[in-house]
Amino acid sequence: MTRVFQVGAGSGGMPVLDLLALDRRIDHVTLVEPDVYQSHNVDRHWFPPSAVGRPKVELAREWLAERRPDLVVDVIPGDLLDTQLQDRFDAAIAHADLGVCAVDNEPAKYHFDALMRRHGKPWTLGEVLSGGIGGFVHWFRPGGACYGCVASFLKRGVEPEPETPPPDYSQPQAAIREARIPASKSAVVAIASWHACLTQALIDNPKGFDPGFTTVLVSLQKIAGIFPDMFRVHRWSIVRSPECLLCRPPDHDIAAEDLDGALHDALERLAHE
Repeated sequence: MTRVFQVGAGSGGMPVLDLLALDRRIDHVTLVEPDVYQSHNVDRHWFPPSAVGRPKVELAREWLAERRPDLVVDVIPGDLLDTQLQDRFDAAIAHADLGVCAVDNEPAKYHFDALMRRHGKPWTLGEVLSGGIGGFVHWFRPGGACYGCVASFLKRGVEPEPETPPPDYSQPQAAIREARIPASKSAVVAIASWHACLTQALIDNPKGFDPGFTTVLVSLQKIAGIFPDMFRVHRWSIVRSPECLLCRPPDHDIAAEDLDGALHDALERLAHE
């Protein structure tokens, strides 16, 4: 049987979790999610309007209980980056067989990757592009390319905050406004389904899994200058970068503070690419 450690129960995390939970090979899920269900979530999430105001992690547990009463679900209602919860995360990951990441912020992805590599566990990641024009699905294995290697290969950058932030289309009353156009629920679920399929394939052959790629990009819309066709699939096999400070084999023992510094430097480089 398979134990899964998942972070994220939002618009992308819930469809992945729902599809995986229906797989009888999975008998235990640990779910991490800090957010409360808000009114602006209703259009893209799986929970009803009557659930607004409740923690997403509780709603997810109830959802799973109705569909898989035999599934053991442990929930951690907190942020993956919360320093006071790291011991709980380590304990859960140590007993998990694989990880599923369904978050949309870069620091959390880097931290999730670091936790998985520390415990030598494979994991998958799904990402929906702004506006729902497409999305990425990645898988990572112990000893393979880390998330930093993939982000560098894709030349992913973090845009600096403009002096006057544009309005956030999904959270108009939010304290911090975003510059992203939200994807439709159909686009989110489409990428989440690919994410779930890749994760299930990993369950089939956890030690020898090799689909011939590290990253898949799926176009869902035809966008001039970006995607020439709808539903075109692009695949890349990304190897470990010899210059990656996060996952390259060290030539000497590295202190924890040095690793923290390397992570900080990597994020800074991304911010200025």
